[in-house]
Amino acid sequence: MRIALVTDSTADLPPEQVAKTKVRVVPLYVHLGGKTYKDGVEITAREVIEAMKQGTEPPTTSQPTPEDFKAAYREALEEADKVLSIHISSQLSGTVQSARMAAEEFPGRVEVFDSLQASAGIGALVLFAHELIEKGLELPEVLEKLARARDGSLLRFTVASLEFLKKNGRIGGAQALLGTLLKIKPILTLKDGRVEPAGKARGEKKALAEMVKALGDWAKGKKDPRIVYLYAADADAVEPLKAKVRELGLSPKELYTGEIGAVISSHVGPGTYGFFALDAGV
Repeated sequence: MRIALVTDSTADLPPEQVAKTKVRVVPLYVHLGGKTYKDGVEITAREVIEAMKQGTEPPTTSQPTPEDFKAAYREALEEADKVLSIHISSQLSGTVQSARMAAEEFPGRVEVFDSLQASAGIGALVLFAHELIEKGLELPEVLEKLARARDGSLLRFTVASLEFLKKNGRIGGAQALLGTLLKIKPILTLKDGRVEPAGKARGEKKALAEMVKALGDWAKGKKDPRIVYLYAADADAVEPLKAKVRELGLSPKELYTGEIGAVISSHVGPGTYGFFALDAGV
């Protein structure tokens, strides 16, 4: 059985990974300065962040329409028997809902998977799904392993300010960290698909140390740990984290280092970096 992959632009997959997996990417929309742009097609994260720095009204975003997904599914099903469609957390976006509405037009042929993640988390799951498909696994087994990898994964990221998450209504349980002392770095995760606090540290170095410790604790006993690093606009921001992971002798396989795209950058703001780790040995 041939299985095609579809995802959305919030997976923030680098072009080489899109080519490798042959995944079709359906863009979300960014609304900025009175205009609407397709994420990753008509606007970049750097353009969004530059607009924010210049004091432009914060951008808003919206999910693809069911018609957008129907077009992608029709195209994919010309080449495959079934489609596996992997998307941003249903707790953060209506993208999964749009995808499921579109899938109704192709009964039994399109499976929509809620990653309960964003950005690097989606990207890593797409790569894992591609690997499983290449090994010849049938769709039910792919879905089972994908869900186990997702549920046992680890995400840690930090932002320069919680204000962007607050303004866009994506702050979730991290609301509790608002108003804390200056120089406190929030450490965040996604829990059940929502943004939640995973800790806080006084200063950048302590935040790094806490994030790396969490990775070290998580990696113990894992059969095949993988990691994706992520950053918003400034690639140098994530380098100290990568160096610290290497320094402590942690050895997850690095899948790639990716830049957070326009939609996710709209919500987290500049100065964001972190990692997503999963165990491919599930």
